[in-house]
Amino acid sequence: MTKILVVDDERDVQILFQQRFRKEIRKGELDFKFAFSGEEALQVLNQMNHETVLILSDINMPGMSGLELLETIKKDYNEPPPVVMMVTAYGDEENFNTAKKLGADDFLTKPVDFKLLKEKLIQNI
Repeated sequence: MTKILVVDDERDVQILFQQRFRKEIRKGELDFKFAFSGEEALQVLNQMNHETVLILSDINMPGMSGLELLETIKKDYNEPPPVVMMVTAYGDEENFNTAKKLGADDFLTKPVDFKLLKEKLIQNI
């Protein structure tokens, strides 16, 4: 089972992911965890003992931003390193470039295209 951590300050994202991936969740192929801030994401990662294979994080969040979270993950969680995909607002060039420099593995734009996300998940796991 592949463990995926979704980090977004918008709580309705959890329902959306559970609906879009209900078949994969029911079959036990994917296990989604959700965090609603960068700080909470680090707590969840510690509780999971680095079992997360892929992290999908929004960039713009109050408190710890997705970029700060990315930097911390790449520095502190590297045995083995999880794949980190960042979610950016359309046309947010500056954050995209910063995330790339910090080591983001992939990018999605909002609103998330779930068909594309499923393809990317298959490629990255």
